[in-house]
Amino acid sequence: METTMTIHNLIEKGIDNSYSYQEYRSLVSDLLAEGKSTGHEQSDALTNYSMLNDRRMKRLDKTLKIDDQVKDAFTNAKTDITWLVLTEGWCGDAAQSLPVINKLAEMNDGIKLRIISRDDNDELMNNFLTNGGKSIPKLIAYNKETKEVVDSWGPRPSVATKMVNDYKELHGSLDPEFKQDLQVWYNKDKGNNIAEDLVKLL
Repeated sequence: METTMTIHNLIEKGIDNSYSYQEYRSLVSDLLAEGKSTGHEQSDALTNYSMLNDRRMKRLDKTLKIDDQVKDAFTNAKTDITWLVLTEGWCGDAAQSLPVINKLAEMNDGIKLRIISRDDNDELMNNFLTNGGKSIPKLIAYNKETKEVVDSWGPRPSVATKMVNDYKELHGSLDPEFKQDLQVWYNKDKGNNIAEDLVKLL
């Protein structure tokens, strides 16, 4: 077996072992029923985050509304792309982003959304680090025909990324208070910033 795989091999392998959005949602729920979260590390804290995120995603799946301009852009785009998302159930940013990503992908038959576990795809994750860290969610826009990575997005929408960077510059790291403020921002933004960012991937 070859020890180093090319990015395209790692992506294809990821796609082969990936979940649809609904399968991923079921996986998270099934694991929670056993008191577990996705990923290799297990702890009460991660399970509690997963539970909170599961509720968040259920709510967003029901209530999300996509702006008409964004809707038009996605409905009319001529594309044939796979959106492969690295994530885990305990990730708060992913819980806010995945329902939006799914809604947008559903608007265009040319976008295939597939979801994989970050921890099960470590080598692939290492090719898409954010400031040296394995931050998720990470969306890889991949053209299966040309075997090219067209673009990538994540772990946060552009406005939230600026908020995080500004806060880190002032305080050195993110504290629970900031993380709370960030969730409040997500709730107010209602997925608009994510959708605006993803239009640029078309």
